Amino acid sequence: MTHRLMALTVASLAILASVTSQAQGLRPAGGVGAAAATPALRVQPGAQLQADYIVAVVNSEPITNNEVRVALQRVTQQLAQQRRPQPDLNLLARQVLERLINEKAQLQLAREAGIRVDEAAIDQAEQDVARQNQLDVAELHRRLAKDGVALSQFRAQLRDQIMLTRLRERDVEPRVRVSDLEVDQYLQEQQKSNAPAVQEINLAQILVAVPEGATAEQIAALQAKAQRALERARAGEDFVTLVRELSSASDRANGGQLGLRTVDRYPPLFLEATQNLGVGDLSALVRSGAGFHILKVLEKKSAGMPVMTVTQSRARHILLRVSPQLGEAAARARLSEFKKRILAGQADFAALARDNSQDGSAAQGGDLGWANPGMFVPEFEEVMNRLAPGQISDPLVSRFGVHLIQLTERRNVALGPREQREAVRAMLREKKLDDAYATWAQELRARAYVEMREPPQ
Repeated sequence: MTHRLMALTVASLAILASVTSQAQGLRPAGGVGAAAATPALRVQPGAQLQADYIVAVVNSEPITNNEVRVALQRVTQQLAQQRRPQPDLNLLARQVLERLINEKAQLQLAREAGIRVDEAAIDQAEQDVARQNQLDVAELHRRLAKDGVALSQFRAQLRDQIMLTRLRERDVEPRVRVSDLEVDQYLQEQQKSNAPAVQEINLAQILVAVPEGATAEQIAALQAKAQRALERARAGEDFVTLVRELSSASDRANGGQLGLRTVDRYPPLFLEATQNLGVGDLSALVRSGAGFHILKVLEKKSAGMPVMTVTQSRARHILLRVSPQLGEAAARARLSEFKKRILAGQADFAALARDNSQDGSAAQGGDLGWANPGMFVPEFEEVMNRLAPGQISDPLVSRFGVHLIQLTERRNVALGPREQREAVRAMLREKKLDDAYATWAQELRARAYVEMREPPQ
């Protein structure tokens, strides 16, 4: 399953469940039937449901006015939660109906192709929705009930979305190929473009502020403080930790990151100090009107290129597998006790891992080595990514059991030539997938028999 299709699925489910998540933008049918289809929908999202009636028939299956009304209400609620402007309701209703028509036609094709979804896959999807909304499954069920969504309806929608994803994987992805020649041409085009507007850089900073009106002695002391911080960073201390300890800038909570932006949006002082540096390098002290800056290059890229660096994490963990002899609550309690002992200096993480972890890393004190993004299951990686070096998580549950994680180090690593080519290939393939999906959906919509119905008088 590609990340693109999984994102589509999760967003659709979030709208259905009325729980906080990213909204799925309505994907128009590319003009096939969309402009001509102007069903007379009675759009009153806040009103009580009237007697239902059929607004469209797709092949032999109906779509009712209430189906459109419910889907429309969920979309408008999501837009309101995101504080996005509300579009014209009649236009939005037609777009919602067109989406339902497309999904109905695709589900029919999936069933004809013999695509099936078992209960275990629905259970996993339910857990994914709960996790992405920072809930457990029981709380997700409570939220659904509160919002008036029957669990059977929710699971049916999960089944449909998984089936649609599998159909798109089967029918759309094989259409897309990216040749070595296309990768070469794209790289050559990007190398020819040196305009500042298309060059992007991400810097992080430690700012030792100099107050207005500071004396020469005060300035010298602050410069010495900044120089010591630079020496500590060059000696290998974690930059994010130093930012939190020493920086006076407002971005200290974000690890000092100034953000990926085109070079013309950075102060010339910063560009001059970093223009000859590679990713991961540190500048000399930079003096500005605000004080003394230490700059670290986190990323450099052309605007049209994928990210050419990757943030690697090194962590260790203690894993307790859930079993009839050790329930989830008991595993959580045991790991919580381990954390208290470690923080109190009464135990060593590595020693506890060697003695207790039910994982192949136990012999290494739970050390998992350097890992690129995506190497661990999402529920583990999301918690690990929120940790600062040295920090220990609360116990967390994954599909493997209950973990206690400690992040030991984090670093940015430039991709090698082969990995860079594969990153470009993946980016080009993603663009092609969007076009291929739109074409495929249009073709399927054109083959479907769609009859629009007028509302009863």
